[in-house]
This record gives sequence, structure tokens and C-alpha cells, in this order.
Amino acid sequence: MTAVLPPPRTVAGLLPVGRRSRTEDGERLHALLWVAGPGWRMISTAVLGGGLGERAWVLNAQVTHGYRRTDPDRHLAELARDAGVRGTGVGLLTAADVTRHGQAADGGVEAVATAGITVRGWAAVPAGSAPAPAGPGTINIVVALPVPLTDAALVNAVATATEAKVQALLEAGHDCSGTPTDAVCVAARTPRPGQQLHAFAGPRSVWGARLARAVHRAVGGALPSS
Repeated sequence: MTAVLPPPRTVAGLLPVGRRSRTEDGERLHALLWVAGPGWRMISTAVLGGGLGERAWVLNAQVTHGYRRTDPDRHLAELARDAGVRGTGVGLLTAADVTRHGQAADGGVEAVATAGITVRGWAAVPAGSAPAPAGPGTINIVVALPVPLTDAALVNAVATATEAKVQALLEAGHDCSGTPTDAVCVAARTPRPGQQLHAFAGPRSVWGARLARAVHRAVGGALPSS
């Protein structure tokens, strides 16, 4: 990756996202990078760094619409090294223009979303009618909470973020639940010795409600104008 632009200021500063750019396959492509540093546990569906554990950064990289690499995890690792980040992180891909991302905060929770919805539909379709796996057109969501969560609450937070995404899509007039390649990353603070872990992150819990509102606004802000 080459040019580095100063990170835009966020509403509360928990999730400062920097923007990077590169030329690949003859196209100018961009990426969003959050260098979180130590002290974060993340849960993610990402192809690189997915699962649950300590993570130090999140990279959301734009790729071409004709993306055909079969090793996206290796590709993302290369982009992360080029960006100068070290340690274990999370890597996301999308064909959407990540410079047109949405960002929102609510009660200490911050969310960033990028949205490409050319290939969209409902999650449950009749057997045999699902199209072949699509490229990374993708809605990617990254959300950070300033408190530690239990493992179960982190899983619950992914579900809450997904519900909020679908709500944003429907309210924007899109008759779908998402795209086949959507990804979510939820980051929560690593607990200090003796610190209480929050056990709930559903949409009616304190932190889950804040997460839902932040994700809802971030996705709504990222969706292409009709």
C-alpha cells in the first residue's frame, strides 16, 4: 500500500479509522485501517483473523469487482504487512468503495460500515435456487465497545449487529437481508483483573442497544443512494 491519509476524526475517538490506498490490477483501490493496539478481544466472521481472541488491528480492504484470488487470507496478510501493522488482526474484503463508509457512535459504542449491495438477497431461499458464491460485494461492519464482554455476549453482539444491518437495509427500501459475503467484527475491551464482564449484548441490553443503534446508523450512512 502507498499513500496514507490522516484518519478522519470519529465522534468519540474509540474507533479512529485511517485510510490507505494502493494500485492493483490497474485500479486505484482503498482500505480502512483501525490500529487498535493491545487490550482488545474481537469476534469476527472475517476470512483473516476470524473467530474469537485477542486482536490488534482491523483492515477493511477494497478489491476489484472481478476479484478471483482463491487465497484471500494470504492477500489480506500481505496488505496488512504493507500497511506496517504487526501481530494478529482481522482482515475484511469488499468490492465497495470504502472511502464512502458510514460511521456512528452511541453511548460509547462506535461502528464503521462499508456497503456494496449489487449482489443481494435473502438468507433463506428454496433449495437449488441459490446462486453460485459471489465475489466480495459485501457489507462489512466493525464495531467497538469500551467495556469487556463475556464470550457469549460477544456472540450475541454479532447477532445484534446483524439484526441492525437488516433493519437499516429494509428501512432504506432494500428488500433483502444482505449479501452472500457480509462480514462482522465486534471488538470489546480485554478485562482487567477483577473487572466485571458484561454478560448480555442483545438489542434490549444496555450495551447491545447502543451497539444496535450505532450499527444501524453506520450501515444506513454507507448504503449507496438510490
